[in-house]
Amino acid sequence: MRSLPLPVRVAAGVAATAVEQARALPGHLVGLPVTMASEALQLSMRIQQQVTELAIKGDTALAGFRRAEEQPSWATFDEDETEEPAEEPEVLSSELDVLPEYDDLTLPQLRGKLRAFGPDELERLLAHEQAHGRRPEFVRMLSNRLERLRSR
Repeated sequence: MRSLPLPVRVAAGVAATAVEQARALPGHLVGLPVTMASEALQLSMRIQQQVTELAIKGDTALAGFRRAEEQPSWATFDEDETEEPAEEPEVLSSELDVLPEYDDLTLPQLRGKLRAFGPDELERLLAHEQAHGRRPEFVRMLSNRLERLRSR
């Protein structure tokens, strides 16, 4: 028997491979979503790596144009810090007999308790905050509540 020409044999091989792949397709379809998701994640990770590499390269290129700070503002060292005398614990005056746990309250906790107080109590809490805590959001909330009560 004589052998067939090469192009015919290659065409027959391509056809046989196509038939084999078509028969295996249902088995491959089951894993296709997982494979595609995996490839998409790999592609996104490669892109992130390339972007990061470009940013690092850019930082290196631009570093020559910036003058380095002698000592960054966020860098502190033990020898740089001056020791301040320890403050004496303050004795809470009777102004907090209205709400003894006031200094430990968070803003939302205080907001929940404010409706129970009249103008006199609010004035005492506000005076205490202005003298001791000086927390702007607390002062603002106490002032607003006091103003609302007075405007009624």
